[in-house]
Amino acid sequence: MDEETLDEILAGRLRIFQKKKGYRFSLDAILLAHFVALKSKSKAMDLGTGSGVIPLILATHFPQVAWTGLEIQTGLAQLAQKSVQLNCLQNRINIVQGDARKIKTIFPEHTFDAVTFNPPYRRINSGRINPDPEKAIARHEINGSLQEFLQTAKYLLKPAGKVFTIYPAKRLAELVSCFRANSLEPKRMKFVFSDEDSAAAFVLAEGRSGSREELKIESSLIVYGKDKKYTSQMNGIFRNLAEAASGGDG
Repeated sequence: MDEETLDEILAGRLRIFQKKKGYRFSLDAILLAHFVALKSKSKAMDLGTGSGVIPLILATHFPQVAWTGLEIQTGLAQLAQKSVQLNCLQNRINIVQGDARKIKTIFPEHTFDAVTFNPPYRRINSGRINPDPEKAIARHEINGSLQEFLQTAKYLLKPAGKVFTIYPAKRLAELVSCFRANSLEPKRMKFVFSDEDSAAAFVLAEGRSGSREELKIESSLIVYGKDKKYTSQMNGIFRNLAEAASGGDG
């Protein structure tokens, strides 16, 4: 039996179960959660939810939004469900075990107002694949590529629905191409830099189903200062999400 850890996030306002040696969420999930903007009383889907970290954070940030987290790996789906129960968020989050590529057998078309996903960044033939299957599936496009996630998002979204994702900045051209191939127009982007001397590491992107062409590039986010500590921008993100989570029980 794999060992689990129970970790506190957002200044202890949320607790989350994770595998000690398997997949563990990283900072990009926090960045994506911060970037998401949702309307009250909407329905949102997190594809490949993993440990459920994005629905857990955003169910407290947007308390009137109903969340579903879809996860292909049974063990991770079970951990996500345990975390939902521990944080008393059963009335806001539903965890479903299933394959996003077979979405038509799981959910009806045009069911959700918004879709989030933090996809695997590495192609199958790029670099060594981690021997741990949880980590391998999370990092490499084994059980879903960007194109497949966006096809699923397009199927799930209502007209004018929104999709939010984070992706390597060096694959931005592919991201925009895949958005448009699925009739999802890029509407908002924010570049993420490790520090002020680095090239952009990630891009946060929002697309809208069937929308007209008009893209807003937001001010960039720099994660670390010269002292190798989080910048005031990052500390502000943590503080903002933690404040929302403090009223998140029940």
